[in-house]
Amino acid sequence: MTIPSDRETASLHARRYDLDWLRIGAFGLLIFYHIGMFFVSWDWHVKSTHAGPGDPLGLQPLMLLSNPWRLALLFLIAGCATRFMADRLDRVTMLKSRSLRLLLPLVFGMLVIVPPQTYYEIVEKLGYAEGWLAFYGKYIGFHDGWRPGGQLLIVPTWNHLWFVVYLWVYSMIVIMLRPLLMAAATRRLARQAVPWLQGAGLILLPWLLLGGLRLWLFPRFGQTHALVGDWYLHAMYLSLFLFGYAIAKADAVWAAIMRLRWVALVLALLSYAGLVWFMLQDGPLPVPLRMLRQAVWALDLWAWILMLLGFARVWLNHAGPRTDTWRRYLTEAVFPFYILHQTVIVVVGHHLAPFALPAWAEGVILVAATMLACWVGYEIIRRARWLRPWFGLANGPSSVPYMKIKVLSES
Repeated sequence: MTIPSDRETASLHARRYDLDWLRIGAFGLLIFYHIGMFFVSWDWHVKSTHAGPGDPLGLQPLMLLSNPWRLALLFLIAGCATRFMADRLDRVTMLKSRSLRLLLPLVFGMLVIVPPQTYYEIVEKLGYAEGWLAFYGKYIGFHDGWRPGGQLLIVPTWNHLWFVVYLWVYSMIVIMLRPLLMAAATRRLARQAVPWLQGAGLILLPWLLLGGLRLWLFPRFGQTHALVGDWYLHAMYLSLFLFGYAIAKADAVWAAIMRLRWVALVLALLSYAGLVWFMLQDGPLPVPLRMLRQAVWALDLWAWILMLLGFARVWLNHAGPRTDTWRRYLTEAVFPFYILHQTVIVVVGHHLAPFALPAWAEGVILVAATMLACWVGYEIIRRARWLRPWFGLANGPSSVPYMKIKVLSES
């Protein structure tokens, strides 16, 4: 469903710099979140020697700050981008474009980038000692004998690249439904919905939907990132993706988002404080408190998204010579960074253990090594035309002029 604006202006057809910056920021947070996963007590591929029960480093409340909304925001932004793309391309061209830009990196990632993550995971959790070549033969041969923690490790796997799979599926759904989404009856219905999204309804209606999904589907299905059977995440992320598609060019809705940004900020801070309080409780919670926690989780998710969309629209939807150089560079770099980062974290993190470094030193090294490796990797990828499609970049010269990188290095 696409919500038409009351007045289509030229600005709505221009580049949405605010969404570019939010996308860059959300992926940046994702990198730091995965570095944090190396240290907290939550299960992950490899772990620091400092990680243990009870969050000894005290990072989990900080991790919780972006946990509910970071990926949800990315799916909403992807929905907006899909609408802009749908207005420029016919269905066949869009299908080819989305498939090439998403499926090639997925296949390449599963066969080349992700395997070291699985290798070091079974080395640490299962004491695997047969070496890389033996491992890789089993990895691409659909080996079914690795069960860290008693759970079957399915290989080949996409690990952190699950986002790419889901994004491709949701894009295909929109392409298939495009005639229905653009039908006159659908547009009339969407126009009638606009008043409900200009005041308190913009906060309450999405919160009720997200809260209902959290209360009803999450306890039954959890979240698996396995695509098949992951009904809670599909219901949530597809809803946000379609919402982004619907409001991408809706003047009235974006005006309401900007008006509500301060209210959303207060709700975001209060709901985050509530989630931290729930996290700090010892023992199982009674059913009413568990239900309240799910409702607070949903409010936190939506309030942070609404607040970020509103402030970004006010502060970041403009371009300047220096900021535009950064934006263009990072907009192209963000997908290769995303593809590379988790493997770098896992490999470097595993090899830090023998040095018995303090936790702060491990953290500094992990951040520096991850950023450096991703940056060097991107600089190689952007220059090698044969590599670009495998990392989700357009097939051709980089869209960022090489001479402008000097500006970045001198700033």
